[in-house]
Amino acid sequence: MSNLRFINEITLGSAAASLSVTNVFSADYDIYQITFTDTELAALDWVELRFINSGGSVVSASEYDGAVLELDTSGTYGEGKEVNDTNFSRLIRSHTSEAKGGVATMHLFNPFSSSSYTYGLVQSNGVITNGFGTKGMFCLTQASSITGFQIYLNGGSNLNKSTIKTYGLAVT
Repeated sequence: MSNLRFINEITLGSAAASLSVTNVFSADYDIYQITFTDTELAALDWVELRFINSGGSVVSASEYDGAVLELDTSGTYGEGKEVNDTNFSRLIRSHTSEAKGGVATMHLFNPFSSSSYTYGLVQSNGVITNGFGTKGMFCLTQASSITGFQIYLNGGSNLNKSTIKTYGLAVT
């Protein structure tokens, strides 16, 4: 039997500038798994992430640190890092003109705890001209109770569709 406990599923069926997933983190779990499937964008862009605190506000302070390794099947590789940024800027890279949308699996640690930072690991596979994958880690360097998250495109484009599932990891 799996230790993953299903919490929530949201499907975006029409274009939107952002998508907020609220009230999914609680004191019930310390570790969460979030999956993104069939994520299509209106233009080639990065899906970016911000957290939502227990007061319902999007955390947009310059308190996100992260690093990403970009793996491109065309043979080029890249690295990205951010320190004191206003979001985690490299969750999924994808484009609408391709047959399949981008996918990602993210693990979050201690998001609901108001006495520790929220840490995350992510790996994704976006579809652009070639395959494009990422492996990354990030941290919200603010000790606050996080209850949800928001995804959006910083380039001003739209998310065309995505299915997002949230699970809590039961530790026995």
